[in-house]
This record gives sequence, structure tokens and C-alpha cells, in this order.
Amino acid sequence: MLIFSVFKTLTDQQVIVELKNDISITGVLKSVDQFLNIRLDNISVQDEARHPHMMAVKNCFIRGSVVRYVQLPAEHVDTQLLEDATRRGASFSWSPSRLTRS
Repeated sequence: MLIFSVFKTLTDQQVIVELKNDISITGVLKSVDQFLNIRLDNISVQDEARHPHMMAVKNCFIRGSVVRYVQLPAEHVDTQLLEDATRRGASFSWSPSRLTRS
């Protein structure tokens, strides 16, 4: 749930969402849920020539399962928190018989 928490702190910030069908959408993050479904306002498509049907759209809901990447504003992300959480996660290793600490 760490990633969900990071996204929740970034509401009202501009993000770029790249979808699995190669559409990149820039917009203001309005909400995100536990499934990482995203709602964006004031959107624009990076390659309008390839996706002219998206030019009239001003807000959208993106299902979390179709997202490839989300580019976040670096100045608003607590990288120390993410690094610490990654280290804690890496310190646990799975053994078939039990969970062991390495």
C-alpha cells in the first residue's frame, strides 16, 4: 500500500500517465483508489496527431490495469521514504517453509 499512499499525497499535482496502448496523457491527478485507478483533470495527449479523438476530452478515468508508467513530479515525492520501504522489503526473503529475515 506504499505506492497508493504516495499517489494519495500527489493529488492536485500534474502527472504523466503512459498507457499500455502507447498513449501518454498529461493531467492533474484528482484521485486514485486502492486498485490504482486514476482520475485526471485538464488532460492533454502527448501525440495529438496520432490520437486526434482525445483532443476533445478534458478529464478521464484510467483503470489501473492499463497503466504502464506514471511520471511523478520529483520535487513532491519523498524519495527517502521510498528507499527505506524498499530496503525493509528487501530484508525479507521467502523460504518455502517460512518467512526468514536475511
